[in-house]
Amino acid sequence: MAPLMGADYTEVRGRCVNGPTFGERSIMHRALGAILASSALAMTGPVSAHHSGNMFDARKVLTLTGTVREFQWTNPHCWIQLLVPGSAPGTNATTEWSIEMASPMQVQMGGWKHGTLKPGDRITVLVHPMLDGTPGGNFISAAAADGRTLGQAASAGGR
Repeated sequence: MAPLMGADYTEVRGRCVNGPTFGERSIMHRALGAILASSALAMTGPVSAHHSGNMFDARKVLTLTGTVREFQWTNPHCWIQLLVPGSAPGTNATTEWSIEMASPMQVQMGGWKHGTLKPGDRITVLVHPMLDGTPGGNFISAAAADGRTLGQAASAGGR
């Protein structure tokens, strides 16, 4: 009988006699299963949150108006460093606020670009503030000095 599909298996009474043994087939099935399982895991979408947003007070919204010191387009989150005058109670001193956004990919899908904010830009930002009162928050939305909305909301916790 001719070889099957180019392989040199020999058929005797309807069975391949020099093909893989039962043990070899078992190993091949396990290897194939492992490859399929790891491929399935690799193709899953991003996890909705890799850490908790419990440090932010989701019940409160603060409006901060200030000057951008730095816009950090980095993984795992983008950050806005905002200099806000008079934000410390009882003082006119400028306080630097660290505003956490989502990942660069999520922020970009919301209409932001690496150059959306530049040092010196005046903006107004809505944030969920830190629970412990430190000058930081979770990004909700932002507007330029002329009132234009900057991108869409892209917070770290998907809020």
